[in-house]
Amino acid sequence: MTTAIQIPAGIIRFREQGAGPPMVFVHGLLVDGRLWDAVLPHLAGQRLIVPDWPLGSHRSALAASTDLTPPGLARVVADFLTALEVDDVTLVANDTGGAIAQLVVTRHPQRIRRLVLTNCDAYDNFLPPIFRPLQLAARVPGLPQVLLGAMRSERLRNLPMTFGGLSSTRIDPALTADWLQPARVDPAVRRDLVKVLRGISKRYTIEAARELGGFGGRTLIAWGRDDPFFKPRYAERLAREFSDVRLEWIDRARAFVPLDQPVRLAELITAFTS
Repeated sequence: MTTAIQIPAGIIRFREQGAGPPMVFVHGLLVDGRLWDAVLPHLAGQRLIVPDWPLGSHRSALAASTDLTPPGLARVVADFLTALEVDDVTLVANDTGGAIAQLVVTRHPQRIRRLVLTNCDAYDNFLPPIFRPLQLAARVPGLPQVLLGAMRSERLRNLPMTFGGLSSTRIDPALTADWLQPARVDPAVRRDLVKVLRGISKRYTIEAARELGGFGGRTLIAWGRDDPFFKPRYAERLAREFSDVRLEWIDRARAFVPLDQPVRLAELITAFTS
């Protein structure tokens, strides 16, 4: 069941199941919390909190004045944790959400006990080059709406610069259509997406990387080996930044590790949090 909570920026919708130490999930651009659905059944003894973050597939637009640059999104995550009154959180992130999580643990680390990074933006790879035309498109009035309309085509949704290269398995076309539907039909959600795209800059991930060693919690980097966008060298480099870190490789997985290898990812998270 989906629940909603009010934070200063607006309403964040989320699902919650289980009991135990809190584990909060952070997805990336143009997906929602369903990215994690195949992982959740394999995580026991945890309070699993799965929000839909304001990254283009959310159903409730935030206030028009909300800062949706990466630091602003990190503040949204921190405010959500505060509103839920959760501490000792394990933050699990993927894709764009991994960049946001790096800013959370360097700027708002108070409630975070553990960090799990799967394949994600880092350093100068924010966004990966193949996706940077989306940022240019976001600066042309009216073009995002045109592009989102074109994405009704399953063939276009499977192109490498959309969803096609993100998973080693075929993503359900009904799911990808549903992920794009909020920004396509709701001008306010589309406004949020455009703000996010315009705000992305590698300077934020480069700055965060310099401070990751100051994170006092433990970190697991669980990285898909076969990812053409977030290559293994980024995982290795990130592993050198943290003071208490474990690096694990996941075979036969690309950027969307939660879709490609959900059981293996859950096994690594369980071992890490036990």
